[in-house]
Amino acid sequence: MRYINLGVLILVVVLSGCITGSEEGATSSEGSSGGGAVAIDPDATAVDAWEEGGYVVVDTGQRGCYNPSGIEITCPLAGAGLGGQDAGVDGNTPRYNANGNGTVTDLNTGLMWQQSPDTNGDGVINASDKVTQAQAETAASNLSLGGHTDWRLPTIKELYSLIDFSGIDPSGLSGNSSNFTPFIDTSVFGFAYGDETAGERVIDAQFVSSTFYVGDGAPGMGGLLFGVNFADGRIKGYGLNGPMGEKTFYLLCVRGNSEYGENDFVDHGDGTITDRATGLMWTREDSGSGMDWGEALYWVQQKNAQGHFGHSDWRLPNAKELQSLVDYARSPDTTNSAAISSLFETTAITNEGGLADYPYFWSSTTHIREAPPEGAASVYIAFGRGLGYMHGAWVDVHGAGCQRSDPKEGDASLYPQGHGPQGDAIRIDNFVRLVRDTH
Repeated sequence: MRYINLGVLILVVVLSGCITGSEEGATSSEGSSGGGAVAIDPDATAVDAWEEGGYVVVDTGQRGCYNPSGIEITCPLAGAGLGGQDAGVDGNTPRYNANGNGTVTDLNTGLMWQQSPDTNGDGVINASDKVTQAQAETAASNLSLGGHTDWRLPTIKELYSLIDFSGIDPSGLSGNSSNFTPFIDTSVFGFAYGDETAGERVIDAQFVSSTFYVGDGAPGMGGLLFGVNFADGRIKGYGLNGPMGEKTFYLLCVRGNSEYGENDFVDHGDGTITDRATGLMWTREDSGSGMDWGEALYWVQQKNAQGHFGHSDWRLPNAKELQSLVDYARSPDTTNSAAISSLFETTAITNEGGLADYPYFWSSTTHIREAPPEGAASVYIAFGRGLGYMHGAWVDVHGAGCQRSDPKEGDASLYPQGHGPQGDAIRIDNFVRLVRDTH
């Protein structure tokens, strides 16, 4: 684990030349938003937001609260009923500058992004813009944009910083996507759903990262590469080989703040651990048993009433906060552990395939979908294998560190072969790790 020198970070301002302004980006196919970018905060500088640490966790953008049945409700107060949901907790509001030169600066993270995945520059975002992992590496190393040549592929934590959970999952739908809401800010970034004219599904809008899964993954997939799907709001490890040949992705290159995503943990020896990079304090132990989502919110309230570890402001972490804990260098196969720093204790389980494994963990973030009831699922992070039932067996189809969703309530035994095209394991009774702000 690398420790961050905050004094050095304050001085490292790699985002020289950030110019406020706007630029019309590429138009997108199927009526999706193009890169109609705007300068959101022209008076701010990148240093304003990230000078206190190298790993600012940007808010999820979730705007509504939902009950376990999926019905939108008025956000309850913290400590009341279903209080503590993502939309009821303030975070670091997303702040972008469109620089007018094909780049976007994230004023929270200090990262500069390529504005559009229109790789071939023809003004339309579709399947012809997608690249393999090797092609993405080459494109990033050769990119000259906005006066910079030090572009790279984003890590999965860098890429996930862009996800916006005001998005709505259109899984299972097809046709005109112009009324869909993706999981990325299309007032700033270019985006398109999957290219159905090329035989893709609407949700085939996976964006490539540089982060490979270190575990074994499912056989025959050629290894797993993590990516973010900004169409359906998930992180998955994607097999590099598939029935249609090599997997291809949309690409957004990044530069600056190379320490983004690096944790700086301090174990206080009292049952709590602080990440000085994010400013978040965590419980060293997890809940020890699974529970449904509503029970998880209530369990947090119980711990606060008890003054757990001397604090009464614990909460269920949102999706981005929870993902900040993932250590993508660890997995059950490679380190015989959960995908998290060894400073933390994670309860061992036996998974659906009978193997020693580690749990999924609930977030406070609802995973909204087009199909009613729209708010009936919540985001989880898999700190053990991302299991799916394929070809008659349970396999690690998406990798430890994937982000998917489970029903908030119900009976997991009704899903003996999982759910969805890759048989995602449905557990419903997921685990909890508490978080609180330190400033």
